[in-house]
Amino acid sequence: MKGKRYSEEQIIGILKAHEAGAKVADLVREHGISEQSFYRWKSKYGGMEVNEARRLKELEAENAKLKKLLAEAELDKAMLKDVLSKKW
Repeated sequence: MKGKRYSEEQIIGILKAHEAGAKVADLVREHGISEQSFYRWKSKYGGMEVNEARRLKELEAENAKLKKLLAEAELDKAMLKDVLSKKW
């Protein structure tokens, strides 16, 4: 079963409501999420503003792209070493 997808703005809004004094059980029930999701969001987005969360998402995407490029470069390097090591 696929769950609901919440944007960073919505997640931060839920966390701000908790900081303002709302109980976790009430927020969980109101938004239809599990407590585990709430605490996972709190560990990831706790204390952030919306623009910081957007920047975090951009940095994660850029990091994934760079990791992919590095892996491809390492594969190319290993392939070239293998070709050069063979005797003709």
